Amino acid sequence: MATSVVAQERSSVRLTLWLLLIVYIFNFLDRQIVNILAEPIARDLRLSDTQIGLMTGLAFALFYTALGLPIARYADRSTTHRPRLIAVALATWSAMTALCGLAQNFWQLLLARVGVGVGEAGCTPPAHSLISDIVPPEKRSSALAFYSLGIPIGSLLGLVIGGVLADLVGWRLAFMVVGLPGVLLAGFVWFLLREPRRQSALVQTQQPSADASLPLGVALRKVMGSRAFVLLLVAGSAAAFLAYGKITWTTIFFQRTHGLTPGQVGLWFGLLNGAAGVLGTWLGGWLADRYGARNRRHVLTAPAIGMAVAVPLAIFAYQAATWQAALAWLLIPTICNSLYYGPTYSAAQGLVPLKARAIAAAALLFFQNLIGLGLGPLFFGVLSDLLQPRFAEDSVRYVLYGAALLGFVPAFFFWRASLRMDAELDRHT
Repeated sequence: MATSVVAQERSSVRLTLWLLLIVYIFNFLDRQIVNILAEPIARDLRLSDTQIGLMTGLAFALFYTALGLPIARYADRSTTHRPRLIAVALATWSAMTALCGLAQNFWQLLLARVGVGVGEAGCTPPAHSLISDIVPPEKRSSALAFYSLGIPIGSLLGLVIGGVLADLVGWRLAFMVVGLPGVLLAGFVWFLLREPRRQSALVQTQQPSADASLPLGVALRKVMGSRAFVLLLVAGSAAAFLAYGKITWTTIFFQRTHGLTPGQVGLWFGLLNGAAGVLGTWLGGWLADRYGARNRRHVLTAPAIGMAVAVPLAIFAYQAATWQAALAWLLIPTICNSLYYGPTYSAAQGLVPLKARAIAAAALLFFQNLIGLGLGPLFFGVLSDLLQPRFAEDSVRYVLYGAALLGFVPAFFFWRASLRMDAELDRHT
């Protein structure tokens, strides 16, 4: 009987992890499809590079980050059914993605993107909290890295599907085709995922005080009271700033500089970015669990080294004379830049009290998305507009040179955070 119970628990954990991965794939598919569609949208609606940056980044990020913390606090309450919260969020952002296809001008598209951000704010903080509750600390990096595979897989599908559909049926129908299936998926999440807090009456009777969630201010003070978490916050935000900025403008770089269509960029760059991202994300979690068990500093060693190694290789990629050579040079940097996902989020969960886990994830996401997704594409878009009088269509190439060099910034802060892991990681568990 005990063996049967253990088998059921493992099966339930696997179902939860796989279904959350699929949700996160939809999350990034709907979030990133706008990158491959940006150039045809810009031509159709006559947008500047600055407006592209606003539409792809800041409009989404402002509301995503503003709602992330209160939703996370709600998710940390023991009475909250986190799977149903995720289901409602999924249905919301999927419907708003479909509505992007109906936009007739910049402001309508901007409002639809705001709606996508509102919905997606309810996904990752409760998902991270849920995963951290069902897996042991020594497996947390691998579990969260598995969930984070949704980033490269969703980005891959967004680029490939969006690019192909843009060439075949236009950007408007592309939004609708990728958005509507998520509404159906939300029903499966609602009925299939279980809330582990409600499965154990013993926990509730033995820990009656668990019903009270920490006040938001108290939870934030506990989270920000960790010096390691603050360093991790800076590192993760800098990495996200470069990642979101580069993926938007690299897709445009291949179209403007190398003359590819959205479908060609979506297929070739999407496949490379997705496959390398999957490998890097999995490898980062595996390295963190294996070597972090020996020395906790090594939880963040791979992200620190990877970010630094990626710098010169990315510069070679943007200098390449042909698009095939550029893609080949981008393979290793993409793997290296993806190593940080699992270690960053697992370390964040291990640096804070149990009742503040969703808040920790939301705080990390707040800065990563406000600084990364909100300002990355916008900053590089403004810079491209400023450089266009001198470099014309090649302005994006020079913007990407600068983005590559900035990779040393997150590398430094990941290294600094790693020095605090022995003293702070998992002291609350």
